[in-house]
Amino acid sequence: MEHKAPLITPVLIAGCLIIMTGFAIRASFGVFQIPIAEEFGWLRSDFSLAIAIQNLAWGIGQPIFGAIAEKIGDRKAIIMGALFYAAGLLLSAGATTPQAHQFYEILVGFGIAGTGFGVILAVVGRAASAENRSMALAIATAAGSAGQVFGAPLAEYLLGFMTWQATFVAFAGMIMATLLVLPMMRSPAPASKTELEESMGTILIRAFKDPSYTLIFLGFFSCGYQLAFVTAHFPALVTEMCGPLDQGGVLAGLGITTTSRLGAVAISLIGLANIAGTLLAGWAGNRYSKKYLLAGIYTGRTIIAALFILLPITPLSVILFSVGMGALWLATVPLTSGLVAHLYGIRYMGTLYGIVFFSHQLGSFLGVWLGGRLYDIYGTYTHVWWVGVGIGAFSAIVHLPIKENRTAVAAA
Repeated sequence: MEHKAPLITPVLIAGCLIIMTGFAIRASFGVFQIPIAEEFGWLRSDFSLAIAIQNLAWGIGQPIFGAIAEKIGDRKAIIMGALFYAAGLLLSAGATTPQAHQFYEILVGFGIAGTGFGVILAVVGRAASAENRSMALAIATAAGSAGQVFGAPLAEYLLGFMTWQATFVAFAGMIMATLLVLPMMRSPAPASKTELEESMGTILIRAFKDPSYTLIFLGFFSCGYQLAFVTAHFPALVTEMCGPLDQGGVLAGLGITTTSRLGAVAISLIGLANIAGTLLAGWAGNRYSKKYLLAGIYTGRTIIAALFILLPITPLSVILFSVGMGALWLATVPLTSGLVAHLYGIRYMGTLYGIVFFSHQLGSFLGVWLGGRLYDIYGTYTHVWWVGVGIGAFSAIVHLPIKENRTAVAAA
C-alpha cells in the first residue's frame, strides 16, 4: 500500500506560528499612524516614510536571509531575524524624531525578512511533498492573514490602556517568544540529484536569463504597492473619509463605535477573508495554470479598488471592500512562490523567491511613502489610490506571457 505524505507537519505548524506572530505585528503599524503623528506633531509623510523604509529593508533583506538560510541553516536565519525584529521595535519605542524612527525601522524590516515568507515558505516548500507543496505554501501564507486578523485590533486594544511605546515593547516580547517553536523547524531537503549538484550561481544565471522570471518580478510589484498602502493608510483613510457611524446600528452592537475602530476592524476583516482566499488559491494552484490564476487575482483587485474609490465611502463600502480585497490579499503569495519553485526547483527557492519579493517590497515602499507624501500635498488619498489601480492592471497583463513549462526553462 502506497504511503501518502501528510500535509500537516511539525515544520508547517511551527512556520505558521512564526509567520502569524510576525505579520500580526507588521499589520498593526497603520493603527499607530495617527497617534504617533499627533504626539510629536509630525507630518503624515514622516511616519509613512518610516513604514516605507521598513518595507524596503524587508525587500532588501529577503534574498539575503534566504541565502543565509540556505548556507548556514534555516533556524539560524530565523533567530537572526527575530533579534533584528525585537531590537527594531524596542529602539522605535524610544524614538522621538522622525529620522530616528525611520532608521530603526530598517531593523524591523530585516527582522520581518528573517521571520517572514522568504525563509519560512522555503522551509515549508522543501519539507512538503510535490503533491502537497502548493497547499502547504497556502496554509503558511494564510497564517500571515490569521495574524492580520488580530494584529490591528490587538494594537487598538492595547492603545486603550497603554502608550504606543509600551505596545511596541510588548510586541518585541511576542516576537522573541516565537523562538520557542524552533526545535520543530527541522526540514529535509527533498531536492533532486540534479538540483543538489547545481550551484546557486548556475540557478541564478538561468533565472535571470529567463524572461518569465523577469515578468514574475515585475508582476509582484503591484502586490506590494497595494498591500502596503492599505495596511499603512487604510485605517487613517477610513477615519477621515468615512461617513458618520450609526450609533444605534449593527456596527455599534458589535462594539464599532468610531471610525478609528472601524479602520482597525477593516484590516482584521481583510486578513480574515484572505484565509479562505489563500487556501483556495493553494488548492487551485495544484490544478490550474498559476499564471492565469495570478492574472485573474490582479484583475479582481483592480476592479474592487476602482469601485471603492468611485462610489461613496461609507461603513458598508468599507466592509465590502475589506472582504472583497481580503479574499485576494495574499492569494498571490503561494501562487508566485509555487511558480518559482516549479520553474527553478526548490534547492535555492529561498533566494530566488527573495529576489522576486524584493520587487514586491519596492512596490510596498512606493505605496506607503507616496501615500503619505501625496496626502500631505493634496489632503486626500484619492490620487495615490488611482496609481494603485493602474499598477494592478499592469500586473494582470504581464503575467499572461509567462511560460510555465519547466522543461523548456531547464533546457534554456
